[in-house]
Amino acid sequence: MYRHLLVPIDNSDLSTITIGRAVEFALTLGARITFFHARSDHSSSLMGDADIVRMTAPEDYAYNFEGRARELLTKAESAARARGVPCASASAVSDSPYTAIIEAARAAGCDLIFMASHGRRTTLGMMLGSQTLKVLVNSEIPVLVSAMAEPPVPAQAIAIIRDEHRSLAAVLHAWQHLFKDAQGKDARPDAGLMQAMVRYIKDFPVALHHPKEDDYLFRKLRERTAAANPELDELEHQHVRDEQMVVELAALVERYATGDATVAEMEQAVSRYAQSIWEHMGREEGVILPLAQRHLTEEDWIEINEAFQMNRDPRFGGDTDAEFKRLFSRIVNLAPASN
Repeated sequence: MYRHLLVPIDNSDLSTITIGRAVEFALTLGARITFFHARSDHSSSLMGDADIVRMTAPEDYAYNFEGRARELLTKAESAARARGVPCASASAVSDSPYTAIIEAARAAGCDLIFMASHGRRTTLGMMLGSQTLKVLVNSEIPVLVSAMAEPPVPAQAIAIIRDEHRSLAAVLHAWQHLFKDAQGKDARPDAGLMQAMVRYIKDFPVALHHPKEDDYLFRKLRERTAAANPELDELEHQHVRDEQMVVELAALVERYATGDATVAEMEQAVSRYAQSIWEHMGREEGVILPLAQRHLTEEDWIEINEAFQMNRDPRFGGDTDAEFKRLFSRIVNLAPASN
């Protein structure tokens, strides 16, 4: 049976669903995963678009041309870790993604390539993208194609919620690894990076994600069934507690930045917060989302999906989606890479 999967991912919305399917498949096999992302060689572009963006909008360049791969892979690893699946990741610069995928599978010693199939229908009757088809034709390593037509609205909404969970998990994993990396180098963890991390947690999960869960997912579920009420009461209580924990964590980071708090104090506080988040997300994904799939209507899911797809919410102000992408990219690209 297969023991090591290569899972290529791109920056499409369908990658979130692909990652979830690959993780569940690996879990049933007891296999591990290497996630892989092939980046285009923008420096070789005849149009010079990358150089123009680099000069005129350096933050956009850092996100779109340099930081995106690390972001995608970090979130994919968080999805695997959440289910206890061993994982690693790799990326390569290539203008021939299918070649890079096959070479990555060989280099990592993978015995199966797990790919999505978004694209046109072929004469084989399968929905295959051009790169998926090329991998199928040219790879000597077995390829499993996960059928990927446009997912139904409930699947889209759930994918967004899980993806936002993975973003928070990725930041917390990066924060915890920051302590381990600094300890190994006998260095002091960077206060500026921790300030960015706590700002991300405060401004996105606490101020945006949790209120949308309360206002849309939880409210709709209460309207459809009373069976979820005890769990929803506890989760809403945890949202309030989480907000207070983040306020205290932010204050501790500021004390650490001025030398009034120790590394040990910071590490303990981050560990406590991380443990509460793992438990919280586990209850949501293990209890609430399955109940929602059973009880919510198509109209409910449409409303929930629209709410979570539009991060630019007037209640929160500004183009939050772009801002959070840049901040998340900065965090995962500056934090030390975990092994």
